[in-house]
Amino acid sequence: MIEAASGPNGIAPEKTLAALKKTSAWLRSKQILDVKGDWAINKPDLAPGGWAFQYGNDYYPDVDDTAVVGMLLHREGDPENAESIERARQWIIGMQSTNGGWGAFDIDNNKDLLNHIPFADHGALLDPPTADVTARCVSFLAQLGNPEDEPVIQRGLAYLRREQEADGSWFGRWGTNYIYGTWSVLCAFNAAGLSHDDPAIVRAVEWLRSVQQPDGGWGEGCESFEDGPRGTYKQSLPSQTAWGALALMAAGRRDDPSVSRAMSWLASQQDEQGEWHEDPYNAVGFPKVFYLRYHGYKQFFPLLALARYRNLETSNTRRVGFGF
Repeated sequence: MIEAASGPNGIAPEKTLAALKKTSAWLRSKQILDVKGDWAINKPDLAPGGWAFQYGNDYYPDVDDTAVVGMLLHREGDPENAESIERARQWIIGMQSTNGGWGAFDIDNNKDLLNHIPFADHGALLDPPTADVTARCVSFLAQLGNPEDEPVIQRGLAYLRREQEADGSWFGRWGTNYIYGTWSVLCAFNAAGLSHDDPAIVRAVEWLRSVQQPDGGWGEGCESFEDGPRGTYKQSLPSQTAWGALALMAAGRRDDPSVSRAMSWLASQQDEQGEWHEDPYNAVGFPKVFYLRYHGYKQFFPLLALARYRNLETSNTRRVGFGF
């Protein structure tokens, strides 16, 4: 089931379920089932089954959004979602690159030489596999739990291990930046059932602890895309504090003092209307060229982190039951 922040003072369960059913139906209506985009050049026999970042962009679905929608539909539990989930599963498996990772829109789109021709001076002409997108795909397939997908998942995990930075973090292509990438991968490792004492996880946890701000939050500037400081910023930010805390909880550290300090910081930053505020950019279009601000990030990620922290308190295992 989907994790929710409901309770005695929250939304009535029957209203929540009705809203989720309506949302699932809307998402199913947006799945791209009949159009083959540019991705089909490398996979002409693969059936469509993805979702696009935009509503009307059928030629360019992306595996990142597809994996997240697939996870949501699966957790919602409505049998009517089964066909959509299976189409998404098949499409994502077919989009895995040779090295075991996933790019956002294409397969094996990694000819780095193209980034050195004159009109590609922004250095982001390609769509190579990245850790954050790969982590989302691994999380989705691991959540589904189909035994026949295990080789695909293991290839993805091997790619993620190779991509870990020397300091224990992971680069985040589509969010700012190493905090985002590290959170994504720790979610995937958890979903795939890796031991929380795995050396890669321990190194990532230590890195997150090392870059936590004195006030208990986390923050990172877009300078990290241009060889600037990794995982640090002049202030803590709600979205990145939530990512840091969610990452540690996915790594089995719900009771770590770093997490409780992050929860205290998030609670202290919420205003009277229940909202959080942050002005810096929290995502990226093309690194070093232009950055994005997703206004929803500062609201729903803190809410998710606080809800998960609360729900794990009463959990028998204290283990996050899924990835993302």
